[in-house]
This record gives sequence, structure tokens and C-alpha cells, in this order.
Amino acid sequence: MAGGARSGSGESGADGEANVFAAELARWRDVRGLSRTALAGLMGYDRSYVSKVESGAERPSKDFALQAESALHAGGALRSAFREYDATRVPRARPQAVDPADQIGPGSLVVDHDDATLRYDGRTYRLTQRRRLVNGGPEPITRYLIRISVDRHPGDPERSNQLYSANPLTWEEIDLHAWHGQDRAEPMTWSAHHDRDAFKEVWLHFAGEGAHFPLYPGESTWIEYEYTVRDEHWGNWFQRAIRLPTSTLSVTLDFPRDLAPVVWGLHTSMTAGAMPFRTAIDRTEHGDRVVFAWSCEDPPPHARYRLEWDFRGRGPTAPPARPSDTMAALGVVQDGDPLLRRAARPFDLPTEAEDARRVIAELHSAAERIAQAHTFGKGMGVAAPQIGIDRAAALVRPPGSDDAITLLNPTVVETGAERDEQYEGCLSFFDVRCLVPRPLVVHVEHTDLTGEKRITIFDRGVARLVAHEVDHLHGVLCRDHLPEGSAPIPVEQYRGTGQSWDYGRNA
Repeated sequence: MAGGARSGSGESGADGEANVFAAELARWRDVRGLSRTALAGLMGYDRSYVSKVESGAERPSKDFALQAESALHAGGALRSAFREYDATRVPRARPQAVDPADQIGPGSLVVDHDDATLRYDGRTYRLTQRRRLVNGGPEPITRYLIRISVDRHPGDPERSNQLYSANPLTWEEIDLHAWHGQDRAEPMTWSAHHDRDAFKEVWLHFAGEGAHFPLYPGESTWIEYEYTVRDEHWGNWFQRAIRLPTSTLSVTLDFPRDLAPVVWGLHTSMTAGAMPFRTAIDRTEHGDRVVFAWSCEDPPPHARYRLEWDFRGRGPTAPPARPSDTMAALGVVQDGDPLLRRAARPFDLPTEAEDARRVIAELHSAAERIAQAHTFGKGMGVAAPQIGIDRAAALVRPPGSDDAITLLNPTVVETGAERDEQYEGCLSFFDVRCLVPRPLVVHVEHTDLTGEKRITIFDRGVARLVAHEVDHLHGVLCRDHLPEGSAPIPVEQYRGTGQSWDYGRNA
């Protein structure tokens, strides 16, 4: 693992061995910028006990570990360290941290820990970003580039452009402040690098109030910066992109309890599409606040980690929304929009591979939002035009599987002779269900990101799901397949919600 020496990593435990829990406790206290006294106050423990645990002179209890996890919002890292410590009793040492200059090449800057805390008060988001930087190169570092990017309507670029063109994000709204060193020891000056309506790039300078304090080779330091964005500019998502070698990534979301927040996370990388986080997001309640915390070790370069949320407690109590209204509120294009009736624009692959990755990520994000609002016992799918993107991409989640199927430029090239009828629902007119005849087997030609064409065979329920989404990309809706004289039924008359496909015992 690249990165600088972590506070406490060489402490000795009560059994004379390096104490993995003590090291992790010291590291997270450092991340949060807390003294031992301050941490003890948050946990409700005596300062001397906290000090003894962190130094390894006292064994922590399970309750202490859970309290520390809650107070430091470590995203499960302290619980994991306690389990490792407790399983051995004689604590095992983690690999001794080494000088990062011995592990990284010239000109390298390493982020030992990247920690973000996003707090929402019902009107404004405030982001506090802390990073421990290590200079492993041969030259002093005098500035550091940060990005501030907002998108109120992801997946609908035209709507976002209209919003920010009429009401741009301003420097006055952001109110950016930055510091360098432990406990915000030195204010940092900054200068604008790019200034767009919804996007800012800023140089943070290792200088302030007439002083300069470059980060010299082999040195490490904490930097911290804060900015605010009103909720009419900030969408319900927060993304971290790994642009520098990073040892630990952590994110905390702090929301009002009365908004009934629900949070989920998606991870994309250079080699894989969007997938749910491998580890769960912790949820704790503190008075009138709900705090969600998540962390990971050694995130791969160019990976993106995206947390999204929904506030289910917003607004006065109202009658339950119609299914179509719910889907519209989740960003699904509804029946009557011309986009649903025209063939989607294919990708030129591999030239447009990066565009394809972005669309696939948006499809995963939309599918995750929708799955939070409805139970899909038969699996589900969503096509790019259904989220306002005129590109030939679709996503299918088979029933009972965590592996999603992504399709780029798909076309059905062959079908089996056997057919059956099953009810289908469409997110774009979710108030009804259609009894649609389809083949039990479909052969679909599609293109991968390298530009290679493939043919994949799908059968039964997955064939039906795939055929439904491929139809969307060619401007066809499932009700177009209804036999003459047949009509959709109201969802209230449908009795199959949450159940799997029915093919009979001999099918």
C-alpha cells in the first residue's frame, strides 16, 4: 500500500505486539482532526482510558469499538479492525508503513487518506474535504488542484444546462475556504483555474498571509477545504473520483432525521460498469441527525464512487402517488415523450467508449433509484431513452442475480419458435400491465466497448426482459405487441407484483 506512515502504526499492545485496533483508532482520530480529549468526550469515556487504548496499554472492549466507530464515522473500518484484533487476542501487526518515496516514482503525489463529510441542513449542502498528501517526488509542491462540479438533473443534460445558464453557481455561493496542516494551522490562498456555470476548478496554494509553506519531497501534510452549495444547485448524489494513488477513501453523509433519508452507493472503474459498493454503508442516528459512513482501502486508479440518496420524509403527508408519478419523480421519461418513439443513436465503438461508460453508469444509478421504490420479483430493465439519453444502451437486472446485463447497440437477430404470454410492466407507463406474447429464446447481437460484435442467447424470463429493453432502443413499446382487441389492465388488477416469472413445472 502506498502512503505515508499512519499515526499509531508502530504502537505496542498489551501483549507486546503491534495493535491493529490501536493503530486504526489513532488514524481515524487523526482523519477527523480530534484530540484524545475531544474523542473521549464524544464517546462518553474517560480521556485516560482512550489514551491507554490508543497507546496499546489497555485492551478495548467491543462496546468501546462500536462507540469509536460511531463517533468517528469510520465506515466500518474500526469494527473490522476490532474483529481482527479480537480474533487473535495477541494482536497481529499490519504491514509496517514505509516511506512513500521508497514505493512511488519521481513526480508522484500520493493521497494517504481522502475523507469527505457532506452535511445538509434542509436548504444548503456543506462539504468538508480533508486529504493527507504525501510528496514522493523530487520537487516541492506549491499548489493543489480541486474540482467543484454540480448537476441537479443527472441524465438530463438539457435541463441541467437550462438551470445553470439561468442561475449559475457563483463564487459567493460556494464561499470556499482552505487550510493546510493539522488543526487548520495555516489558511491557504486559492485562485480560479476554470469558472463555468456548474463547474469550477481551483488551485489551492501552499501559501497564505504573506507566508509560503511548500510541501517538500518526503513530507506529508493534511489539507482541508470547505464550500457550500444551495440545494437547488446540488443533486441527490456525491461522487469521488480517484485521480491520484490513494490508500484510503472515506465519505460521511450527515442528514436531518425528519427527512427520512435513504442512501445507496455505486462503484465504476476502467474495467467494469457500475456496481453496488462491495461493503455496506453504515447508518447511525444522533439526536435529530442521521449519519451514513462508508470507507474502502486502496481504491483503484480512475475508479468513481458515487453515493446517492432520497429524502422520503419531504413535504406534507399526501395520498400515495400513482406508480407512473413515482417513476416520473425518479427521472423516468413518461409515455408521450417523443424520445420513446424514435430509434436511439448507436455508439461508434471503441471511439465513444468513454461516452458509453458514462451512459451505463447513469443506467445503473437509475436502476438503483428505481429498485429502492419498487419490488421487482421478475427482474427489471431500463433503456437509455427512458432516462432522457438518446443513445443505444440498456441495462437488465435478472431476477435473483446481482450481475446486471449491459447491452450496447443491441438488435434481436433470431428468435426461437416457441412463444408464451406473460404480463409486462413498463416504467414509462407503470399504471398498467400488458399481457405480451414473446419468444422463449432470443439471439441478440450487441457491441462491446472494444467495438467487437457479439451474439448472446437469452431464454425465458431474461429473454423477455432483454427483448423489452431492445424494443425501447428501436422506438417500440410493449403494448405495441398486444394482440388485436387486447388492452392493458390497470395495475390494481394485476396480482403478480413481487413474484417471479411463471413457466410451469414442465416449461
